[in-house]
Amino acid sequence: MVCDPPNLETERLVLRPMTMGDWPAYAELMLSERAVHMGGPFDMAGTWGMFCSDAAQWSLMGHGALMVDEKTTGQRLGQVCINYGPLFPEHELGWFLFPFAEGRGIAAEAAIAMRKWAFAVRGLKTLVSYIAPRNMRSIHLAERLGASLDPDAARTDPDDLVYRHFPD
Repeated sequence: MVCDPPNLETERLVLRPMTMGDWPAYAELMLSERAVHMGGPFDMAGTWGMFCSDAAQWSLMGHGALMVDEKTTGQRLGQVCINYGPLFPEHELGWFLFPFAEGRGIAAEAAIAMRKWAFAVRGLKTLVSYIAPRNMRSIHLAERLGASLDPDAARTDPDDLVYRHFPD
């Protein structure tokens, strides 16, 4: 099912398709030590490949990444996504925030909106979140979202924890 990226809104956020204007902030994060829990830091070629993959999944698979903006200011806060394909054995609900946006419940609000879309519009029956074992913020968020640890789930990185999400 191929579909155009949606525009989703929550009380405080707008989740929107990526643009080239998102590249500088995306690259800065992925090239930095902050990307360590996502397999980074990455080099420029790897970062560009991920950026393009995040956008291209919409036309190839009918899901992908949406940037997260603050509704009132338009400030770019991070990204939320549904990933799948050669690097993801199952449909993954993923997220990241830029450092200044952490600690305000933004990732949870964005992830809930994306998860609802994936279940309601795409008809997915389950999602997983692949999380590095030392990424305590993401582990706590997955648990806050009601996801449960699935030790038997397939994973690309054998060290990843896999948290499973089901529709509400």
